[in-house]
Amino acid sequence: MKINTDVLHAEQERDPVYGSHVSPLYQTSTFVLPNFDEAVRLNQNIDQGFVYSRFGNPTVNELERKIAYLEHAEAALGLASGLGAISTAVMSVIKGGEHIIFGDVIYGCTFALFTKVLPEFHVTYSIVDTPDPAAVKAAMKPNTSLIYVETPANPTLKISDIEAIAEVAHRQEGVKLIVDSTFASPYLQNPLDLGADLVVHSATKYLCGHGTVTAGVIAGSKKLIDKARMPYLQCFGAVLDPFAAWQIMQGMKTLGIRMERHCENAMKVALFLENHPMVDHVYYPGLPSHPSHETAKKQMRGYGGMMSVDIKGGIAAVRKVMNATRVFSLATSLGNVDSLIQHSPSMSHFDMTQEERHRVSIFDGQVRLSVGIEDADDLIHDLDQALSKVHERSKDEVSN
Repeated sequence: MKINTDVLHAEQERDPVYGSHVSPLYQTSTFVLPNFDEAVRLNQNIDQGFVYSRFGNPTVNELERKIAYLEHAEAALGLASGLGAISTAVMSVIKGGEHIIFGDVIYGCTFALFTKVLPEFHVTYSIVDTPDPAAVKAAMKPNTSLIYVETPANPTLKISDIEAIAEVAHRQEGVKLIVDSTFASPYLQNPLDLGADLVVHSATKYLCGHGTVTAGVIAGSKKLIDKARMPYLQCFGAVLDPFAAWQIMQGMKTLGIRMERHCENAMKVALFLENHPMVDHVYYPGLPSHPSHETAKKQMRGYGGMMSVDIKGGIAAVRKVMNATRVFSLATSLGNVDSLIQHSPSMSHFDMTQEERHRVSIFDGQVRLSVGIEDADDLIHDLDQALSKVHERSKDEVSN
């Protein structure tokens, strides 16, 4: 079936006891086992039943099956946060003494994982411009075990050619490609179809869509997912709560219509801002001016609801704009039905130094917009009035 039908019906089990139309919630930490022999068997074969919710839970399992279906994967794994998914996926494919390659524009906490945590375990790294597959190829070493790509990238929306990078990765035995596809969601992009080994999402964002949970997912081959679950998830304990999994599944029922509206609104907002006198630059892959526009057009089914904007006047102007918006809420995170605005240098990317940020076009006068599903005219009016107030105040300050 097509994706709007799949997000509603794929892998949903009917309640065998009462026939509940909505999937039941199994909010339990443990399961009563019928006898000693079955307890031994299930503890040795955790994918054949349920023993303890840290290993598996019926509600979480249904979400995992749905994610696997939408990502065209053999299996998936739900975790307590997006970063829990990222760290579990990464740790399950690398060892001390190995080398990783990752993009120069990625989420700030992922950057901290790669540059501050993993080096403590003797993992070395190279930071490259991943939209350039030749740069990825040039960074390869004999001990490279992982290429990590975020596309679209947070916050400047760089787009990396997944298929081209997968080809580079798989020329060398043992190298895995992990793609963070949070900004796209499975509705707009399927990295596994393009050669990635694992795809990760912060399910907090578009998959849930309503800002009510913190969660993450990993999808890939059963072999890789089994390894991520046991022993990594078993030992790290980044376990997804059943109620959070249940909420995500309710949110996913509207993923298709939400993503279509996010994309439609974002394009209108981007076109408006690109021509605004108070804006220096708009980072949105749907614009022909975006350097990765053609790659996005090739591998995505839409350009998403995320963009960043360089505002003239730097941090002083940003402060005024963010304090003046009325429809856009000043909040971190993204992918909600309602629109959000944040200052990436001091919020999502505070782990990077100013020099590191500026090197990859994360400037002090930059805001990131998560464009929601409100009426586009209201979003445009809100941004216009906020930017106009900055312009008017700037003239007053100059005259004084």
